[in-house]
Amino acid sequence: MAMDDPKTLVSTDWLEAHLHDPDLRIIDATWFLPTDPRNAKAGYDAAHIPGARFFDIDEIADSRSELPHMAPPVEKFVSRMRAMGIGDGHQVVVYDQAGVFSAPRVWWTFRLMGKTDVAVLDGGLPKWQAEGREIEDLPPVMRDRHITVQRQASLIKDVTQVAHASKLGDYEIIDARAHGRFIGVDPEPRPGLRQGHIPGSKNVQWMDLLTPANTLKSPDDLRAAFEAAKVNLSKPAICSCGSGVNAAILALALERLGHRNWSVYDGAWAEWGMYNDLKVATGEA
Repeated sequence: MAMDDPKTLVSTDWLEAHLHDPDLRIIDATWFLPTDPRNAKAGYDAAHIPGARFFDIDEIADSRSELPHMAPPVEKFVSRMRAMGIGDGHQVVVYDQAGVFSAPRVWWTFRLMGKTDVAVLDGGLPKWQAEGREIEDLPPVMRDRHITVQRQASLIKDVTQVAHASKLGDYEIIDARAHGRFIGVDPEPRPGLRQGHIPGSKNVQWMDLLTPANTLKSPDDLRAAFEAAKVNLSKPAICSCGSGVNAAILALALERLGHRNWSVYDGAWAEWGMYNDLKVATGEA
């Protein structure tokens, strides 16, 4: 598979070559864990790739849900994207300030809405800046643009669907959280959640899919990471994590491997760990 794929992942070289394309739209999708004191919007205001818009994962979400940053309703997504000047005919590139951390979540959100001309910037802002490429601190000029969406229900799973998959074993449920959280020895960053994992799930830590430079590993190395966790890549996959953000790194990796039958459990452990009537497993998978 080619390194640069405008539907999954593009390099900093690719983005710089296309930076001034009239139909390119760049998104800073930075989000930090609740335990991280950094402010994503402040980081964007201080320095961003020229023309980038800021996508607030916590705000462009389903405000009716008590769970954190659940996928937005279609109407809200349309409204926010139009206001950001993002619409039909645009090639979207999403990055974050950590490397590859939260950007895949917004990549998945666009895919959920039926928009496939969207890619994650490999290495994100740190790689872009380390290479001495152009940044700015000015807000972009945004003009309303019509956007047509068609929600892809196959790319998202709710708790009932995941509970059935856990019981029947007809999906590979893959958990992107750190191993200590998966086996139930390390605390969750959100108070009140039980420790452990969904019964039958496998643990592929999101950081194991990245190189030391915080870029996505090669397809061969991605495949090896899934196989090391005994994930059967011939089965459909449900990607999970703490709150639905890092699960999208799994989804992006699967897509890069050519594995098309995947979905994201949006509620993730923030939901599963909250309800005592849902079974929890501890220890190794």
